[in-house]
Amino acid sequence: MRKRIIEPSKQITEEIDQSWLNLEVIAQVEITSELEGFTIESALALPSDAYWRAASAEEQTIRLRFDEPQSLRLIRLLFEEEAQERTQEFVLRYSSDAGESYHDITRQQYNFSSPDSTRELENYTVDLHGVTALELIITPDINGGNAHASLSQWAVA
Repeated sequence: MRKRIIEPSKQITEEIDQSWLNLEVIAQVEITSELEGFTIESALALPSDAYWRAASAEEQTIRLRFDEPQSLRLIRLLFEEEAQERTQEFVLRYSSDAGESYHDITRQQYNFSSPDSTRELENYTVDLHGVTALELIITPDINGGNAHASLSQWAVA
């Protein structure tokens, strides 16, 4: 028997990385707040070492409104938090009618706990057509603490 070890996930990731949409060019972004020096452009630019952070400790909404309807097959979200332990919840949803109605893609909670659980990377494989808007709603601390929402990366292919 001849055997060879392959790395399919690495190959798929490399292919997808080359086809991320340039969100700064094809979409308008709407946000409920941002802290000075931590702009949403930082989370949408690829690659980037910076990130977006909300100016207040309330639920935050980030909405991408596409100039033209898009077909989407992958959505990547990266959240990082090293300073404050908390349970964050987020909802990712899309619209095909310019934001008149939305359909949930996922609703998820994640516990940030330093030093072991400081990073949450989510890749959602989707088959969406005619998408006019994507919306991310972040509740930074479901227990009502004073944590500020942040987002390190939001990429779409």
